[in-house]
Order: sequence, then C-alpha cells, then structure tokens
Amino acid sequence: MSINPENQELLSELGSEISKVIRGKDEALFIVLTGLLARGHVLIEDVPGVGKTTLAMALGKATGLSFRRAQFTPDVMASDITGFTMYNKEENRFEYRSGLVMTNIFLADEINRTSPKTQSALLEAMEEKRVTVDGTVHQLPSPFMVIATQNSGEYVGTFPLPEAQLDRFMMKISMGYPTVEQEMQILMDRQDENPVDNVRNVMTAEQLEECIEEAGSVMFAESLCKYVANLAAATRNHPAVALGVSPRASVAIMQASKAFAYLRGRDYVIPEDIVRLLIPVFEHRIVLKRETRLNKTTVRQVLENVVSAVTPPIKRN
Repeated sequence: MSINPENQELLSELGSEISKVIRGKDEALFIVLTGLLARGHVLIEDVPGVGKTTLAMALGKATGLSFRRAQFTPDVMASDITGFTMYNKEENRFEYRSGLVMTNIFLADEINRTSPKTQSALLEAMEEKRVTVDGTVHQLPSPFMVIATQNSGEYVGTFPLPEAQLDRFMMKISMGYPTVEQEMQILMDRQDENPVDNVRNVMTAEQLEECIEEAGSVMFAESLCKYVANLAAATRNHPAVALGVSPRASVAIMQASKAFAYLRGRDYVIPEDIVRLLIPVFEHRIVLKRETRLNKTTVRQVLENVVSAVTPPIKRN
C-alpha cells in the first residue's frame, strides 16, 4: 500500500491543532500519535499539572473519535470499566450495560490510584480489544487506545502497576516542565478560556483508520527483525538486568517504528527509528537487579549499553 499524501497532510494538521493546546511538547505529542497509528497504548508518567490529561482530551477532540475518561480512585470498580449485565424486568432478560472502556480513546487518569483488581480489568481490553462480562464477549470500537496517566514519585495511596500491566503499554513517556517562554504562552492562552474547548475536529474516524492501515503496511526489512531480536536478547543477557523485555516488546517496537516512519513520510523503517523508540518502548519493561539499583545505575544507561553493543544492519548499495 502506497502512502497517500492527503493523509500525511491530515496528520500534519492534526499535530498542529493539538500543539495549540500543548505548548512545547512536540516530542510527547509525536510519540502519542505514533502509539495511535500503531494501535498501541501509551502510559504518561510525570508530576501533576504538566498537561497529561489535556493532551489526551485534545487528541480525542481533534480526531473526532469517541472519548471517555475515568478518574481512578480506590473505590472505582472493575464493572465501572468493563460494564455489567443487568436484568430487564419488562423484557424478562439480562442486558449488557457498557462500561467506560467501550470507546475509541479511553483516558485512565491516575491509573495507579485504583486497586489491582480494577487495574486488571483493562488487561483483556488492551491486549485483545474486547471485554468479557458474565461469559459474553463484547468487542470494543476500532480504533481503540488507552492513554493512562500516573504521577511519578508519589506512593501514598497508590498501587504500582505490576510488570504484566506495564507490558501492555506500547510506550511510556514523560511530559516534563515547560520552559519560561512556553509557560508564558500557556498563561496567555488561558486568560479568557480553556483552549481545549476550541480544538477542531480535523479528520474523520474513517480517514484515521486509513492512516492506521497505511502505517501498518510500512516496510520492515528482515535485517531489522534480526536487529530487534538481538536488542531484545541483549537486554535479557545484560548482567545488570533481572528481567529483560518480552517478545511482546519486540513486536511493539516493530509496530511503533512503522508508525514513526510513516509520520515522517517514509514507507520504510530505518535502524535510527528503532533506536529512537528504544527508551519509550523498552524502558518500562526492564527490571534491574537490586545491587544494580543500589549502584545508581538506570535503565536508560543499560539501554545505551545495549545499543552500543548491538551492531545495526548496514544498507548495501
């Protein structure tokens, strides 16, 4: 499938529209769009108030997709997310009442504030794009994406996501603080109204699906498959690592790099795309050994070592 220039223009317009709301966070926006086109989920971890929720809301409005938000607290139940069956006395039958996850873009706000049972309610939805309630399977709308937020360095009243849950997220990113100039622009934008209210719908769901299909058709050479497999193996064999990345991570970086290349207007992936996405895709999936953590070694340092140790494929003329 060839790349449609009109779709590239639509994606450029989509990015520009969201950038009006999220000032100076083009890198984070680019990663979130990559996740959307790769049919993946994104975890945004940062301090409160840097625009995590605003980014997700703006994406929902600009794409014209259905959008629902769950503010996770300890009393949120699994059935609030997946839905439940209820007896209809008038029709003498049980009916399915859909939960918050029955949408295109689901914002799981402060996901680590809810109980593990409620967190696990998202596992099937994130992996298989469906929910099972009382033995009945209900398919989720397409496309479906979870954008989850959590505040870093905050442990009181939180339930850290287990490795199995973290592995369902294709990428994990941080927003970071704005510069003085960017923060000044944020203040100027919000003097009269919230700019999120003025975000335009720049594309239809059908146009977005076409973009997703095109991104999935981007060429990923056999040599790159070997490169990714070697990178994954290097994380598992690294002396500082207790738990390396899973095959799911290898598939995730392949899909993400296709979408990343597509956003850059290419119909093929290059090794630099994979290296660029290594930290967003691999970092949250790696668990370091206890002695390594005590030595102040970080996962990013380990990944830098991995990239240096694995030789990328060389293009031959």
